[in-house]
Amino acid sequence: MHALVTGGGGFLGREITRQLRSRGDDVTIVGRQPRPTIEALGAKCVRMDLTLPGSDLRALCEGVDVVFHTAAKAGIWGTRESYYAINVRATERLLAAARSAGVSRFVHTSSPSVVFERGHDALDASEEKTPYPESYTAFYPETKAIAERFVLKQNARGFVVTALRPHYIWGPGDPHLLPRVIDRHRTGRLFQIGSGTKVSLTFVENAAKAHLQACDALDPDRPDKAPAGRAYFVTDDGPVDFWAFISNLLEQLGEGPVKKKLSPAIARAISSVMATAWETFNWAGEPPMTPFVVDQLAQSHWYSSAAAKRDFGYAPDVGHEAALRRTIEALKDRARV
Repeated sequence: MHALVTGGGGFLGREITRQLRSRGDDVTIVGRQPRPTIEALGAKCVRMDLTLPGSDLRALCEGVDVVFHTAAKAGIWGTRESYYAINVRATERLLAAARSAGVSRFVHTSSPSVVFERGHDALDASEEKTPYPESYTAFYPETKAIAERFVLKQNARGFVVTALRPHYIWGPGDPHLLPRVIDRHRTGRLFQIGSGTKVSLTFVENAAKAHLQACDALDPDRPDKAPAGRAYFVTDDGPVDFWAFISNLLEQLGEGPVKKKLSPAIARAISSVMATAWETFNWAGEPPMTPFVVDQLAQSHWYSSAAAKRDFGYAPDVGHEAALRRTIEALKDRARV
């Protein structure tokens, strides 16, 4: 199989590439920067900005059997256009190019945030019972939801698509979730908001495995057969108490406990004022607190992988304790460098 991995130099894309190469598949990755460590795996690297209209996406897709589309703008702050350009517009152009070039399968990396609703906890939520909300408090979930819905509508005979929603991807090499939390703690900017917040996590190797399994289960001649045309939550087994998880991780790293606490109501009020101020005065950087982040920290949101297990045999290979041990070892090694 010849796979194209967009965002192949990123956290998830790199692991998807590694797993594809380990089983003998040909892989081309596309991104904005050179990736010598990915080339060392035997993958071909193409430097391209997917958001530029002049990028020849059709040529990129020639001879490709499946596209794994992990490239996206994540984060919590920025203009709507900056999110829309890559999360929606580039996805639409890539889909059209892939279909035109004869690609038969398309695996889209989405996010559970597309169905996250302010003020409503998600407890062991399933895809069927968790609809898209009427509004969003951040551009990332809004644009990812637009993209996911567009992708799923393209499912057809000869070009089958699916979307996976891994939640809070973590593990060795994580450049986002845990380093951000640790940095905020060390600089005195981490506040515990609420308590008992239950969330899903997805170890990076488990998330990547799910992408390969979903791809293998897609049948270009059967657009009616799962997982074609459907979106799936993909998580590690069972939720964790988010603040207990963070406290345990900080303790094992030799850091002190989180001492600052805020009630969800106060945190929401502060975040709304901050967001308004940053937007009004166009201040550089991101606010210390945003409504979306406060909601994510204050509300429980954990999701069932039952449909993924049923439809394409997903099962996390790495359990929580092993994942935590390996992640802490990697964070300690990074600190020593």
